[in-house]
Amino acid sequence: MRHLYVHLPFCAHRCGYCDFVTVTGHNDLHAAYVDALLRELAEEHDGSPVDTIFLGGGTPTYTALPELLRLLRALPSAHEVTVEANPETVTPELARALHDAGVNRVSLGAQSFQSHLLATLERNATPVDVQHAFATLRDAGFENLSLDLIYGIPGQTQDDLARDLEQALALQPEHISAYELEAKPGTRFTVHHGDELQRQAEAMEDYFERVVATLTHAGYRWYETANFCRDGKRAEHNLGYWLGRDYLGIGVGAVSTLGGTRRRNTPKLARYIAGDYGRELEEIDDETRARERVMLGLRLDEPLPLTGLRHTLDPAGLARVEKLGLAHHDEETLALTDRGRFLGGAVTAELLN
Repeated sequence: MRHLYVHLPFCAHRCGYCDFVTVTGHNDLHAAYVDALLRELAEEHDGSPVDTIFLGGGTPTYTALPELLRLLRALPSAHEVTVEANPETVTPELARALHDAGVNRVSLGAQSFQSHLLATLERNATPVDVQHAFATLRDAGFENLSLDLIYGIPGQTQDDLARDLEQALALQPEHISAYELEAKPGTRFTVHHGDELQRQAEAMEDYFERVVATLTHAGYRWYETANFCRDGKRAEHNLGYWLGRDYLGIGVGAVSTLGGTRRRNTPKLARYIAGDYGRELEEIDDETRARERVMLGLRLDEPLPLTGLRHTLDPAGLARVEKLGLAHHDEETLALTDRGRFLGGAVTAELLN
């Protein structure tokens, strides 16, 4: 196990499009929750160093700072330690404390720099908050910062997207994640914005191509479907997922893949704090693991080694996508072309048996 994920579910409020395991209120439970995290970690890991640690949520930086620091100081050493942060939670005290505690990468949830789009997303931060948070993290010594952006937001125009990309690039982050908005059916977000979400869906491919063109022209490497970096600073933790490596996830609702088993902790906060992980277990056979390796590996810009994977490919499907200029392969590797990467999952589905 080389990668550790830690879930911190607490948030000031729940955004309408969010489908992560989150908790609002219950600020009195932060200490008890950290106790539970440390108990689970002690049960599952021997304390030896790992390659990467990622604190996600929720809003990890909404967790009471003394408890967040207590957690960070108890974690194993790692080459990359990432904490997700919402802009409105970033203060000089928080930024310095994270840096001093060994965090060396922060992923800042900007989502947009347009006030009307932030309001649609029900985000608490303003565009000024995003810029101030980024500057505060830089002032604290962070040299590896990532910005999250969302496109396909109800009411977003092509000009809005262009301005978001321009303002993100002006901050010169080392990494940018640009995600297509996904709102689950039945959520209040889809109820309120259903018609506009449908209209945006028709423009999504064009938005995606604009994102890629703008960021690559600015010198960012399009190294994964939704992720861009400069100076070689890929998200090493997420790269572990895409390369099919084992990882341990701790916390309420956290997922782990260890050996041939995938497991998910209970999403119930009280149950987790009580020490009952209520884990759902899924056995992963070699065939499933191989297919997942293809699906995830083709998201990357590096050729996928085919050793042990060729049996998952449909020769006729491979011939079709190659003829269409969507993929190319040799005896040892398979890779999508740029056009194939834009079509993504549809091409991968065509390739698999």
